[in-house]
Amino acid sequence: MSKPIVLTHSEWEKLRNQLYKDYSRSTIMISWKMKEKLGFTVREYQAWREDSILYKTSDIRLDFYNEPKRTMFLLKYSEYLGKDKVSKLENW
Repeated sequence: MSKPIVLTHSEWEKLRNQLYKDYSRSTIMISWKMKEKLGFTVREYQAWREDSILYKTSDIRLDFYNEPKRTMFLLKYSEYLGKDKVSKLENW
């Protein structure tokens, strides 16, 4: 399994809207279909902030299970990931 792609909630909303345009709703809403068709699953990740034990941070992680599909995803949807995320992924 490769390193997950980390997105903010607003980035995920934009990407998810585009995925709805490109694929059927059932493909996006059912995790095993998404894994089969797109090569990844979506999870919400929460962790305690390092500077405080009272607050959590939250983001969206795309866990890829197929490296060729990950590459195609990055080529097709890199504009929705943000320039700083794409440069980090290239260096990985």
